[in-house]
Amino acid sequence: MSIDRRGFLKAGALAGGALGLGLTPRVGSSETPAPLTFTPDGVEQRPAPLRMLILGGTGFIGPAQVEYAIARGHTVTLFNRGRTNPSLFPNVEKLVGDRNAPNGYDALKGNRQWDVVIDNPTTYPRWVRGAADALAGRTKHYMYVSTISVFRDYSQPRMGEDGPLHEPGDPTATAMTPQGPASYGALKVRSEMDARERFGANVTVVRPGLIVGPGDLSDRFSYWPVRIEKGGEILSPGSPDDATQYVDARDLGEWMIRLAENRVFGTFNATGPATPTNMAQMLYGIKAVTSSDATFTWVDADFLQAQQVRGWTEMPVWQPGRGPTLGFMQIDCSKAYAAGLTFRPLADTARDTLAWYHTRPADQQAQLRAGIAPEKEKAVLAAWHARAKGG
Repeated sequence: MSIDRRGFLKAGALAGGALGLGLTPRVGSSETPAPLTFTPDGVEQRPAPLRMLILGGTGFIGPAQVEYAIARGHTVTLFNRGRTNPSLFPNVEKLVGDRNAPNGYDALKGNRQWDVVIDNPTTYPRWVRGAADALAGRTKHYMYVSTISVFRDYSQPRMGEDGPLHEPGDPTATAMTPQGPASYGALKVRSEMDARERFGANVTVVRPGLIVGPGDLSDRFSYWPVRIEKGGEILSPGSPDDATQYVDARDLGEWMIRLAENRVFGTFNATGPATPTNMAQMLYGIKAVTSSDATFTWVDADFLQAQQVRGWTEMPVWQPGRGPTLGFMQIDCSKAYAAGLTFRPLADTARDTLAWYHTRPADQQAQLRAGIAPEKEKAVLAAWHARAKGG
């Protein structure tokens, strides 16, 4: 759900692994899956390579797509501004264009055909329309990365793809606002509509929840591994039983490549894990990959609200499990699971996120973009303990 997906990703080996790679039935297609061969490292390879155009590709989820697609024998072309991690993928064709510029799509014009176009960093509806105009009639499949922020009501758990959406946003918007027709969710709703209108039935809309893992500069998961590694008493939000959901960027990116291979169309909520997970399982699971002496003090939602501690930002990967946010971390993604979305263990995500964090510049390590400030955490814990002593 990151508004800015152009974050830095340190290049490195991305695990392929045999995680149900392409072995699930096709959804929305009657074709028989092609037989598979394997590369020496065990990654499945399709005998009929696809021509893939990835809009973006060097930010957060894009590199996982590129690495995985290449490993499976596909031909990849990237289209982006050439500003984010330009040294990544030196052997991959790169087309340069700025989607905000009047002639930003010129590099895409011509007669070239693409089997699939994956549109990663699109927030504004005019970007979808610009891509559609530049690629008119020259792709068999358009994949759009949306978000579960398209929903306007999270009061009910297990909400499927047909849940209530925001009113479609301003099609001419050039900047986002916190609310209204230029808000993130409203703009994504409009973008989904424009994608279906312009590309017809051959559209896949993927709605991730919180995307996590190495390379995420939002720190909206990284806070927890980093904080737990430091040890001591940790302010833990709400109840241990409060639900939580997230998806590793690598699992998301690799799954999208498999959707492209199988020509899977439709709309998919895409977060996890597949087995319902609560905050205690997540926090203790992260602790298990460290040698930390951390202890968790659970502070209820009412007290956090009184102390002006905000869910999601100061207490990442959490919203109160009640009222208007009861279903926020209980989105129904069974359709995506049936279409082959799989999840690596939390231990792998936590360990890899910590390893990546320790490669970041010192100023980024010292000042995370999410999570409660250390001094505020101490003050809230002190107030919580004082209340308990007061009876």
